[in-house]
Amino acid sequence: MATSLPSVLPVPICAGTMVSPLAGDLTHSKPHFDHHPNVWGDYFLTFSPCSPSILLNMKSKAHVMEEQVRRMILECSSGPNLHVELELVDTLERLCIDYHFKKEIDNVLHRVHNEQGDANNHYDLHTTALRFYLLRKHGYHASPDVFQRFRDKEGNFTCDDNNGTRSMLSLYNAAHVRIHGEDILDDAIIFTRNYLQSAVKHLQSPMAAEVCCALRSPLFRRPRRVEARHYISVYEKLPTRNETILEFAKLDFTILQSLYCEELNILTMWWKELQLQDHLSFARDRMVEMHFWMLGVLFEPQYSYGRIMLTKLFIFVSIFDDIYDNYSTLEESKLFTEAIERWDEEAVEELPGYMKFFYNKVLTTIKAIETDLKLQGNKHVDYVKNLLIDATRCYYNEVKWRAEGADQAAATVEEHLKISVPSSCCMHVPVYAFISMGNDVTTDDAINWGMAYPKIITSSCVVGRLVNDIASHEREQESSSSTVEACMREHGGITKAEAYAKLRELVEESWMDIAGECLRPPAAQPPPLLEAVVDATRVLDFLYKDDQDAYTHPSSLKDTIHSIYILSV
Repeated sequence: MATSLPSVLPVPICAGTMVSPLAGDLTHSKPHFDHHPNVWGDYFLTFSPCSPSILLNMKSKAHVMEEQVRRMILECSSGPNLHVELELVDTLERLCIDYHFKKEIDNVLHRVHNEQGDANNHYDLHTTALRFYLLRKHGYHASPDVFQRFRDKEGNFTCDDNNGTRSMLSLYNAAHVRIHGEDILDDAIIFTRNYLQSAVKHLQSPMAAEVCCALRSPLFRRPRRVEARHYISVYEKLPTRNETILEFAKLDFTILQSLYCEELNILTMWWKELQLQDHLSFARDRMVEMHFWMLGVLFEPQYSYGRIMLTKLFIFVSIFDDIYDNYSTLEESKLFTEAIERWDEEAVEELPGYMKFFYNKVLTTIKAIETDLKLQGNKHVDYVKNLLIDATRCYYNEVKWRAEGADQAAATVEEHLKISVPSSCCMHVPVYAFISMGNDVTTDDAINWGMAYPKIITSSCVVGRLVNDIASHEREQESSSSTVEACMREHGGITKAEAYAKLRELVEESWMDIAGECLRPPAAQPPPLLEAVVDATRVLDFLYKDDQDAYTHPSSLKDTIHSIYILSV
C-alpha cells in the first residue's frame, strides 16, 4: 500500500534499488515484494507446436471436416429428436468449435425457443435442463417452471431416466444461469450440489471428472479454451462420441494453439526489447500469463491482433497496479498520474528515476498500437489512450482514499466497492476488447456504454474485485484496505472465514445480474459484446479460484498454460 510522504519531489533512484528519497531527516524504505519469478522465460521464442507444412495440411483437412460437421447440424435440425439436437450444440460449444457454426446454432436455438408447446411435458430432466441452459446461455427467456414437475412433495428433485447423475449434473449447470428471484433454481443448486458431492465418491471416469469439474466451477463460468482442453479429453472417452467431430475439434485446437504460440513469440520479443525488468524489478513479470488472460476474453483467430494489443496494454496496467498498490509513495503516484494525463514526453522530467523509463515505453507502445489500428481502419483509436489514462486515475483515487485513513477505515463493503471496483480495471478489459473487435462489431456508443459502468460490467467488476480480495487477503492481511477487512468491520468483527462467505454471496448475486443483463430483449448491446464481458468474468473467476491468486503466483497456472499452448491433443 502506498505511503503518504511530505510533498517533496523524490530524487531519482537507481534501477532495482529499494530506497526512496529523504523526507526531512527520515529515510523511508521502499517495501520489498517477493513476487514469484517469470516461469516461462524465452520459451516461446523457439517453441512451435508443429511445423509450417504440417500446419498447412491440418488447415486443409480442417476445412473439409468443418463442412462435414455443418451438414451434421443441418441434418440434425431437420429431424424430430430434440435431445440429439441439443447434445450436438452443447458438444460443439464445449469443444469450442461452435464459432465456425454461429449462424447454424443460432437458427437451431431460435427454433427450439419458439417451440414452447413441448417444453413442459415430454422431455426427461437431462433434456429439459440442457434446453434451459442453452437457451439462457444464448440470451433467450426460458422459464424455470419447467423444473416443477421434477420435484416431489418434499421439494426434492427426481429424475425419470436411467442416469440420475447425468441428469443432476445437467440441472446443476442449468441452475447456474439463474437470475434474481428464481427460488426453484436456488433450491436446485443446493440439492444437486449435495447429490453430486455424495455421488462422486462412487463414480468412474469420465463422469467422475465431469462432476469434480462442475463442483469446482459450473459450466457457464468456465473459460472457453480451458473447457475445450478439458472436454476433448472427456469426449474422446465417451462411447457416444462422433469421430468426425472429435477429429475436427483436435485439428482446430492445434491450429489455434499454433496461432497463440506465434503471438507469444511476437510478445516475448517485444517484452525483451522493452527491458522493463531492469528498471522495475519490483513489478510482476507475467507476459505469458497475461496473454492467457486475454485469450480468455477473445479466443477466435480473427482477433489475433486484439490479443496482442490487449496483452501489451494490460502488462502496463499490471505494472501500474504494482507501482500504485505496492511501491510508490502518494506523492510519486500523484506525479505519475499527472504525467500520464499530460501524455507528452516532457512530462517525464517531473518523474522519479524508476518511472522515467517506463513512462517513455508506455507512450511509445501506445503510439505504435494507435498506428496499427489506424492502418486496420479501426475508428476507435482515440479510446486506447483515454482508457489507459482512466486506469491511472482509478488507481490514484484509491491510493489517495487509503491515505486519507479515517474514511477508508470506516467504510462499508458497498462504500469500499465504489472506490475499489474502478481500480480493479475490470471494466477496461472488455472495453478494450470492444475496440479490438473492430468497426463491424463495435460502435462509439458501445464503447461509451461500457465506460459508463452499466450493470453487467459493474457486476463483472464486483466479481473480479471480490474474488481477488479473498484470494490475496492472507498475503496482504497487514493491509486494512480490502473488502474482506471492510466486511469484518461492518459485521461487528466476524471472522475472515465468515467474511469470505458473505463476499461469496455477493459474487453469486453479481453472476445473477450478469445472466439477467444478457437476456434479450432488452439486452443493451449485441451478443458478441455481452459475451466478451461474460468471458472476461469467467477468466477472473478462474484466476482467483480456490482462494488463490494465480496471476501473482504463476506456478499454479503452469499446468493449464502448458495444456493450452504446448501439449498435443
